[in-house]
Amino acid sequence: MRRVQLDMVKPGDKVARPVFQENGNVLLGEGIELNDRYINRLRSLGIDMLYIEDGITSDIVPEETIRDETRSQAVNMIYKTMNSFKDEKIAKGKTIAPDMGRNFRAVFGSIMQDLATRPNMLVNLSSIHSMDAYSFQHAFNVAVLAGIMGIAKGFNRNQLEELGIGALLFDIGMTKLPPALLSKTGPLSEEERRLLLTHPNEGFDILRKHHDISIVSAHCALQHHERFDGSGYPRGLSKDDIHMYGQIVGLADTYDALVSPRPYRKRYTTSEAVEFLFAAGGTYFDLDLIRLFCKHISVYPIATTLLLSTGQEVVVSHNNDLAVHRPRVRVIAEADGKPPKTPYEIELKNEMHITIIKEL
Repeated sequence: MRRVQLDMVKPGDKVARPVFQENGNVLLGEGIELNDRYINRLRSLGIDMLYIEDGITSDIVPEETIRDETRSQAVNMIYKTMNSFKDEKIAKGKTIAPDMGRNFRAVFGSIMQDLATRPNMLVNLSSIHSMDAYSFQHAFNVAVLAGIMGIAKGFNRNQLEELGIGALLFDIGMTKLPPALLSKTGPLSEEERRLLLTHPNEGFDILRKHHDISIVSAHCALQHHERFDGSGYPRGLSKDDIHMYGQIVGLADTYDALVSPRPYRKRYTTSEAVEFLFAAGGTYFDLDLIRLFCKHISVYPIATTLLLSTGQEVVVSHNNDLAVHRPRVRVIAEADGKPPKTPYEIELKNEMHITIIKEL
């Protein structure tokens, strides 16, 4: 299979990986043959990438960081919890989600079980989802990234659990903001910006009231927009005054937001997002934390379609742990646009005269 921009998909192509709805259920299943109606529907939902089946790359299958079953259950729990806090009729006069801590402890436990089965910690968050699903899938991705960081830093089981629950719920304060504000694509007014800046405090206030959620987990909501140089909010904390959980969640939040399509901009490629993070070292985030984070990011995920300086179109078939910017690739089209007579691969770490121009 290969991952391509939706603009490159044509009728007759078959879906190789499912597309998910906001509640974690499948919107478009594996093996579905695409037509114009499907393609236009995907475009209207803000989906810009798709995994498609391809004869030349049929044996290229990206290893999932987390099983689809785990993802679906986790996203559904996030979806139901977030919506329960949005519904003022439900919220009025009673405690919302009294078992929230227990439920999310179980959710993060499933995530950690999946991570424990992986031979390496090079992450590939490869799911495709609608724009409406962003906030729920985003919380899940941030939790996975935070879990990997916690493992890399040697956190014990209790620390990992505290971090994971905080990461899954770090943006719960967004449920207290007007829906029109969250979907706005144009510039924010001063009043709208003031409202937006309240969501870390709102999230902290929600989480600290739940007896089965640690106060340090609640600080993930409070501190995920604090920045290493003191330029963040709501308190303008800097360096070690920001709890390590807050630093990790803030970094994971920024990375996943960059590589996700948003109503007001296109997604960054993984390599562009990694460059952004390194440029933010010492200002937005601690440089040592960025280095550790990027050691576990697949810069060119398997099945990504690339254009080389030779004019060839290729698909990433293997990542090199010691040369993450130089993957092994399979040629799917020569410089003249024709497929090769016999499929072959190029080990880019051995061909330094060939450069990657862009993702396709």
